[in-house]
Amino acid sequence: MRALDAVAVRQWADACVRSLDANREDIDRINVFPVPDGDTGTNLLQTMRSALDDLLRTPADENVGTALAALARGALAGARGNSGVILSQVLRGLAEAAQGASTAGGSSLRRALLRADELATAAVSAPVPGTVLTVLHAAAEAARDCGSDDLGEVVTAAAGAGAVALADTPRQLAVLARAGVVDAGGRGLVVLLDTLVNVVTGRVPEPTVPDPAVPKPVGAAVPATVPRDALTTAREAGSADYEYEVMYLLDGDLDAELLKVSLGALGDCVSVVGDGAGLWTVHVHCNDVGAAIEAGIAVGRPHRITVSRFADQIAAAAPRFVRDRAIVVLVDGPGAAELFRSEGAAVLEPGDGVTAADLLAVIVGTRARQVTVLPGDPAWREPLDEAVAQAVAAGQDVVVVPTFSPVQALAALAVHSPTRRAGDDVVAMAEAAAATRRGEVAVSGREAITWVGRCEPGDLLGMLDGEVVLIAPGGEDVGDLACRLVDRMLASGGELVTVLLGRGAPAGLELVLEDHLRVTHPEVELAAYQGGQADALVVVGVE
Repeated sequence: MRALDAVAVRQWADACVRSLDANREDIDRINVFPVPDGDTGTNLLQTMRSALDDLLRTPADENVGTALAALARGALAGARGNSGVILSQVLRGLAEAAQGASTAGGSSLRRALLRADELATAAVSAPVPGTVLTVLHAAAEAARDCGSDDLGEVVTAAAGAGAVALADTPRQLAVLARAGVVDAGGRGLVVLLDTLVNVVTGRVPEPTVPDPAVPKPVGAAVPATVPRDALTTAREAGSADYEYEVMYLLDGDLDAELLKVSLGALGDCVSVVGDGAGLWTVHVHCNDVGAAIEAGIAVGRPHRITVSRFADQIAAAAPRFVRDRAIVVLVDGPGAAELFRSEGAAVLEPGDGVTAADLLAVIVGTRARQVTVLPGDPAWREPLDEAVAQAVAAGQDVVVVPTFSPVQALAALAVHSPTRRAGDDVVAMAEAAAATRRGEVAVSGREAITWVGRCEPGDLLGMLDGEVVLIAPGGEDVGDLACRLVDRMLASGGELVTVLLGRGAPAGLELVLEDHLRVTHPEVELAAYQGGQADALVVVGVE
């Protein structure tokens, strides 16, 4: 690969999630600095999943800078612990160096790693040799000193230098030497760099550090992690004198240094970092939770506030998770809800008054370590984002598959396999949803200008992927317009037409569609269900 493009960034991000998943428990186990029993691997994985989720929600773009910016934004919004904050700044450095570029070659990657090194170092209030910052600095310097601008050579040099620096961390931190391990955060970074080498060159880098620091290849079996209570977390860094970890987001312009000073008077492990576009994440270990939040109120409006007590200071509660995987579907209509329940999904019918608390209750109520959410309407994105952020911050693995219609959610659920690796399963569901064209027939509630002309209240609207493509007077036959819409959706091919009949659909509409397809598209299969949704007469999906 001569240059990274937006597609390659998506491949790398997905591979990073899978690699961190494979190495999570081992990274957690070697997290001995400054105190043992940390969760660096878990925090890195959750942060990278948040980054990938934001990238998957971003419209496809040929600009590599846009893709990297989405990763950085998602990582910052979902950062977990110190390691997650540092990872968000590494991704921000990559994004800033590639801003506005369609591709990124070796020279761009060199600049990106140097900027990432600068930002990550600035994010830590008291840098210590022998940590992830040491590994990142070595990788950035190796990229800078590489005598070639070839992308593969630059990334290989960076990953190799990072691995050598990782192997040297026990000589810089006595606590690592006594435990016979390398730095956990540094190992996580090497996993990400090695994954980038694999994406760019197709080669798996040779291990350069001894067990237990050798990263597992993607696809290796991952032992189950020990469940933690939602309100507890392990201490990645800082003094044992402080009992709570407080994190929240802030928007807009603010004096980051002033806020750092205020928080530094309350505790340690202070970081106030941004994405360069007005979003900031704040992190501190302290005893006075209220004062930490008030410090944020003094400069802005804190949101997505999470407070966790350190698990090494209190007894673990009863196991929180009782199963590994669950699917949560958000869909309107009793018939559609029952259809998804029959397929084993947990279902919430949001209606008009959906709140983040409602969504969080369903996600947490699954009692599953890993939850995949299939929303049936983009209008629920804001409360869903908030609920997912809270669930992830509380220790649950939650991924939202972009689905904008219940028929896309059905397509995603149809390919779900609990025996498949979680990351691969999410990708398969996302691909199935993206390959499903969505349409619906609804009644216009007001006068408006559309792409195909003016509509009046009461007109029938045929919509394809959210845009009005057909208009018929209210007195015309719904079945006729539905048939025309299906023909339009099948113009580019299709094997299966799925129909959800709304509450106001005329009786026998599915028979009209079946007869029409038998004549015009005999090779296409029709699956019709009573959906009961109130906002559309019929929802159509074509796979």
